[in-house]
Formats: sequence, C-alpha cells, structure tokens
Amino acid sequence: MAATTAKPAAEKLDPAVIKTALILIVGGMAVIFDTTIVSVALHTLSMKLDTSVATIQWVTTGYLLALGIAVPLSTWGLARFGGKRLWIFSLAVFLAGSVGSSLAWNVGALIGWRVVQGVGGGLMLPLMTTLIFQAAGGKSLGRLVTYVAMPALLGPILGPVIGGAILTHLSWRFMFWVNVPFCVVGILLAWRYLNIDTPARPGGPAAAKPKLDVPGLLLIAPGTSVVLLGLANAGTAAGFAHPDVIIPLAAGVALLAAFVVYALRKSHPLVEVRLLAKRPVGSASAVLFFSGFSLYGAMLLLPLYYQDVRGTTALAAGVMLVPQGIGSMLSRLVAGSNIDRFGSRILALAGFAIVAAATVPFALAGPHTNAWLLALWMVIRGFGLGAVTMPVMVASYVGLEKQQIPHSSVLTRTAQQIGGSFGTAILAVILESAIATHPATLADAFHVAFWWSAGFSAVAVLLSLWLPGAQRQPKTPQDSPAGQPAAPVGADA
Repeated sequence: MAATTAKPAAEKLDPAVIKTALILIVGGMAVIFDTTIVSVALHTLSMKLDTSVATIQWVTTGYLLALGIAVPLSTWGLARFGGKRLWIFSLAVFLAGSVGSSLAWNVGALIGWRVVQGVGGGLMLPLMTTLIFQAAGGKSLGRLVTYVAMPALLGPILGPVIGGAILTHLSWRFMFWVNVPFCVVGILLAWRYLNIDTPARPGGPAAAKPKLDVPGLLLIAPGTSVVLLGLANAGTAAGFAHPDVIIPLAAGVALLAAFVVYALRKSHPLVEVRLLAKRPVGSASAVLFFSGFSLYGAMLLLPLYYQDVRGTTALAAGVMLVPQGIGSMLSRLVAGSNIDRFGSRILALAGFAIVAAATVPFALAGPHTNAWLLALWMVIRGFGLGAVTMPVMVASYVGLEKQQIPHSSVLTRTAQQIGGSFGTAILAVILESAIATHPATLADAFHVAFWWSAGFSAVAVLLSLWLPGAQRQPKTPQDSPAGQPAAPVGADA
C-alpha cells in the first residue's frame, strides 16, 4: 500500500514540461482564435469585398488546403531543423499571413494570404502536441493534456464573441490583428526560454538531418488537399453528385491510397502509416475522424440555428456559443485529472453520450424556445466535447517511442481534419435537403439536421469502445519486467 500511495507523487508533472507547454500554447492560441473568428465572418467578407459566397468560401477552403499540405511536413521539419527553430519559423509564417490578410486589397489577395496562414498553422498544430508530449516522456499524460487542450477549449468561448464584436463595431481587417500579439509574444518566449532537444535518430549524425521524402510528399500533400477541396465543394454545392465534388474526392482517395502502399514499402516514409496498426493510434484516429460528424458538423449548425431560426445577429450568435465553451473548460478540470486513473475509453464513451443527449434539445427547439434552457444544454454539450477531446488525444500517444510521436500527431491531426470537413459537408447537405423539404418551416429543417448530429454522436459512443482502457498498475516495482518502465496509461486493452 505504501508503494501505491507514493506513486502519484512520483508522477507529478515536471515544472520544465509545464513551462514548455505554456510557451507553446501562447503561439498555438493564434491558430485557434483565427479559425473560430473567421468562421463567423464569411457573410460579412462577401459583402465588404463585393464578391459571391462561392468565391469568399475560398478564404476558408484555401486555408484548409494549405493546412493539408503543411501538416505532413512537420515530421520531416522537426527531424531536419529541430523543434525550436521549426516552431519559431511556423509562428513567423503565420504572423506574416495574418498581417497580409489584414492588409488585403481584394478577395484574391485575402485568399492568398490565408494560404500563407494555412502553411504556418499546418506546421504549428501537430508540432505543438508533438513537442509537449515528447518533453513529458510518456508520464502523466492525462494531466498534461489539460495544458495541450487549453487553446482548443478557449477558442470556442472567446473566438465567436471577438469575431462578432469586431464585425459589428470595427473593420473586418481587425480580425486578423487579434493573432499578432500571440505570434509576437510566442516568438519572443520561444526564442528566449524554449529548450527542446531534437530526438536522436538511428544511424549517427548523418541520419540526424534526413532528406525530404519528395515522392511521399507528392502523394500525401495533394491527396489530403484535394479530398478537403472535394468535401468543401460538397458543403457549398449541397450535395456530392457534382463533378467538382466527385473528381477531387476520387483523385484524393487514389493519391492517399498510393501513399499508403508507398509508405508500407519504405523504411523511413514521410509519415509512418504503420503506426495505425497500433491500437492506440488506430483507434484514436478512427474516433477523431468520426467525431467530425458529431462535433465539428454541429458547430456549423449551431450558429446558423441562432441566426436563421431565432434571428440573432452575428455577435449575439457568438455570445450564445459561450456556454458551450464554458462547459468545455469545466470538463477540463474533471476529465483531465482523471484520464490517468480511468483511461481514455470510459471518458470518451461518457463524453460522446453527453454530446448526443445534449444535442437532442436542439432537435426539438423552435424559434421561441427558452434561451436560458438552451444555454444550459450548451454548457452540458460543451462538457461532453471537452471530455471527448482530451482522452482521445492522450490515447493516440500511449506506448509510443519518442521518435514515433510526430508521426502519430500527423496521423491523428489529418484524421481529425478530414473527418471535420467530411462531417461539416455531410450535415450541410442534410440541412440543405431538409430546407428544400420544409421550405416554410425552417425550424423543422434544423430539427432534421440536429437529429442526424445526435445520431452520429451515438455511433461514436460505440466506436469509442475500441480505445485503450486504463492501465493495470503493478503493485510493486518488482512486478514489472526487469529493466522495463511501467507501461504508459491506457496501454492495455
């Protein structure tokens, strides 16, 4: 019993790891805020820049395509240049894209600078989690993920409100200046205080700076990008039976399949797809992909519900989403501290069940449903969202060696990105179809879409059964194999 009670004290987070996490989070906040702020601005941008909705959609689509190209490069960039230099470079690129976007003279310039932002953001997102989890060395992942998830939890709280306030009272150009302080401070902190060692690679000094896997990049980068393009077109075209949807999707799937075949035959591919055979990585990637249907797709529906059905302004709709962010923050306090104790599976199951249950009231709500009651359900829904995000993130790193962590980050980030786009496109198509069926009663059309969203969350509950469970801790050090550390949390079945 004495050994058991002493165990938690031995696994307290290293202050140096916390310091590293906080430094990286400052920069990561720029990407999260930018994404959530711009999401509420497309209608305003189309009017201010005097262009069609189909054209202004490329402000988001171009960003996503650049993200898809840059994400796989993070593994090579980390090994080639080191974590600190790549992080500062990524922040500088995102900063340049933000300033350029704010100064854009027409819609073409805005789309171009958003592509620059996407390159910086695509490097930063997987790199942030990789560097933090590498610094932790597999210890106390549950408590550590509360730091990693902080940007993702704060963004939905403040992003829509800040975006709505700027669009209501200021020029749209100020949306992109919100990123600048985070980028500048993030660069200064990283330059002065970030101390990250690049993981050693087998093969000596010559192997420490690997060459770029150009054939792999030419398969996975355009493959991911055109899949995202096809899904974005499906959302705007309200259907998948269009050449501008079918052709990109078919080409993208073919390129990604070719990359998988290529990577399986190569000893050191750009992205190590063999990791998907490991239960933690494979299950987390599958759950993150499918979570796009229930989590990200619903984020399309909720602002539209408040604006189209209840007639609120963009700022008011942003305020209405704040309770969901508050719920996510509350779940950070509960779920994060219990992942190491219960494992990812139980918490993800509970989280998806809460999300499904808390989506049902919106499938029954009308134009005049009590706003405070809906706000309460938003808090509950947000609590479920936070309880899903953190355990699945932890599961994807369970039992991995240090050099495998960057590859897991890319795999899970790509799965989440494609799943989110797929879920958004699917629910956009469902909503448009329901509106065509119920043209006189817009609320009924949203009811159909919210029921589908709740159903997707219910299916995700079943998929979460594949995630790793809690670790069975040995009672004494002697119970572990000689010379081997205890397995990371969640490593067992």
